[in-house]
Amino acid sequence: MIQLSDKIQNLETSATLAMAAKARELKTEGKDIIGLSLGEPDFNTPDFIKEAAIQAINDNYNSYTPVDGYEDLKKAVQLKFKRDNHLNYNLNQIVVSTGAKQSLYNIASVIINPGDEVILPCPYWVSYKDMVKLNEGVPVEVQTDLEQDFKMTPDQLRSAITPKTKMLWYSSPCNPSGSVYTEKELRALAEVLKEYPDIVVVSDEIYEHINFGEEKTFSMAQIDSMYDRTVTVNGVSKAFAMTGWRIGYIGAPEKIANACKKLQGQVTSGANCIAQRAVITALEAPVEKIQYMIDKFKSRRKLILDLISRIQGFECNEPKGAFYIFPNVSFFFGKTFNGKKIENATDFSMFLLEVANVATVTGEAFGSPNCIRISYAASEANIEEALERIKKSLT
Repeated sequence: MIQLSDKIQNLETSATLAMAAKARELKTEGKDIIGLSLGEPDFNTPDFIKEAAIQAINDNYNSYTPVDGYEDLKKAVQLKFKRDNHLNYNLNQIVVSTGAKQSLYNIASVIINPGDEVILPCPYWVSYKDMVKLNEGVPVEVQTDLEQDFKMTPDQLRSAITPKTKMLWYSSPCNPSGSVYTEKELRALAEVLKEYPDIVVVSDEIYEHINFGEEKTFSMAQIDSMYDRTVTVNGVSKAFAMTGWRIGYIGAPEKIANACKKLQGQVTSGANCIAQRAVITALEAPVEKIQYMIDKFKSRRKLILDLISRIQGFECNEPKGAFYIFPNVSFFFGKTFNGKKIENATDFSMFLLEVANVATVTGEAFGSPNCIRISYAASEANIEEALERIKKSLT
């Protein structure tokens, strides 16, 4: 009999991908499902980026790429960090990977030893926890709530730190809450971390450009005392509508960057050659080239917040970035609708899929069991129809 490893048997399936798969299954059965579960822009990749990829094909880019990325792509990443984040990384501090997800997994693999603790402010992106566990680390969840805009306070950080703490992971703008840590808030967290110089910070900034202007995205590595112990993670999937191109990158202390390059050399080698050439063009372009998508997400945010405010039982913050709302839905727990009793957020998310034909994701997957995540990376027509279906299913 085939015996799988303990770690793969203990690994959770990605909740976002599982819900998307369930939605696709119901669609094949003929159900009209509106998908608001995946974090994927509904825009096409901009033409100027596609043209760069076509040129790369015509220029016969088809060979293995350097493990850590083409040098001219790394120079484009270097330029982007300096221009947008006021961060100076040399080329040896930059590693290009097959999506920011691989970047994150690389970091976990090269830093975590068995028993090391990693602080995860809740809500966190679904894969953080399992990446930690796969590397035999211990996730330490720090609960936040709507009243604090789903952001961890310095006191909460201090309380979570133990002699075993190895890392702090967070995203800003946050997936799933859309919250953005201000410069003042990150400096306050850094003041706590000054007392613990061995803790590494992972700052996931994949939604950096999808920021609606209330608070400019600030990088923890911009703080002098944090630069040498912070890994800045980014990529092109979200802001450039390039989810399937699979290019992410890090700026990191050289020791960590070299370790990630070493690991990647044994696991995947370099990222796709055509995608890398296209990303050079994407990163070198001014942000104004993608502003139309950011503006559209902002108008959709206004629409979905207005529509959901008309449905009793949903409590929302106003997300400052990304393209999700993360309402508290505990009002519905213990209640019965259409013959189905709702006990928790997972029940509620499945109820919306099966009864309202709207796919969302349970907040339990993000460490926040009273919430669900709803993506507004969808057309206004689909958002309006989805919220109308949800409203009808609850009356």
